[in-house]
Amino acid sequence: MKDHRLYRFGAPGHEKPAVLCADGRQLDCSSFGEDWGPAFFAREGLTRLSTFLRTRDDLPAVPEDARIGPCLQRPGKLICIGLNYKDHARETGAKLPTEPVVFFKATTAICGPDDDLVIPKGSEKTDWEVELLVVIGKTARHVEESRALDHVAGYALHNDYSERHWQLERGGQWVKGKSFDTFAPLGPWFVPAAQIPDPQALRLWLDVNGKRRQTSTTAEMAFTVRQLVSYLSQCMTLEPGDMISTGTPAGVGLGCNPPEYLKPGDVVTLGIDGLGQQQQRCVAWSHEGGAAL
Repeated sequence: MKDHRLYRFGAPGHEKPAVLCADGRQLDCSSFGEDWGPAFFAREGLTRLSTFLRTRDDLPAVPEDARIGPCLQRPGKLICIGLNYKDHARETGAKLPTEPVVFFKATTAICGPDDDLVIPKGSEKTDWEVELLVVIGKTARHVEESRALDHVAGYALHNDYSERHWQLERGGQWVKGKSFDTFAPLGPWFVPAAQIPDPQALRLWLDVNGKRRQTSTTAEMAFTVRQLVSYLSQCMTLEPGDMISTGTPAGVGLGCNPPEYLKPGDVVTLGIDGLGQQQQRCVAWSHEGGAAL
């Protein structure tokens, strides 16, 4: 899988698997017979898909107007790491942690990369966070750092949206401020690890209404991908398809003086080198389906 990127298209809840080829063709892989999810990774899906693509030259094209869904099916775990960028810790006045700060994000927050961001009911503190997402390819338990990347299937782009009032002012765990619907846009692509030779050398950025807010590189991580996979495998089993969101760099709304947050009508655009880009339009919550368009 050195030349293909995986993604999914179609209506929410009815996405179909697809690949983006090196020559730009976008192919519907429904005939492969399975979606890009935990079971796919657990059964050496990337190897099987590579063989399938070499033997098929009749795959239909993805419609040009198709909605792009989350690049992978819902995982068993969506694990997040807090305060993992040196520049982000500096801007928030926080001390760099001596061990990774670990929390979870509800998988119901996952949505497509260009779906609307629904600002929660009554929220005045919805914030942005561009992050590198790591996808586990094979089961990891008590993995040494030197072997940690062997358990990584690949990478994707994630916007770890946060409602700061619920995260920081309501008591309890951060998960409450991280788990609102549409708070985890994934994609557009899943990129196999073979195409990302060094996950600590990626540029990431985020704009709000065309103004650059975040720009950094994964070299700023306090704990590297290798360290995070090894660390997490000491306290939980990492299973195929599990996702680790590795933290955000400086430039979040909370770090502004005074803080600045998202409002209906704002447009957020973000990207990571080699992993594509996303764009979300911010809409107000309503009783009808959550979003007021």
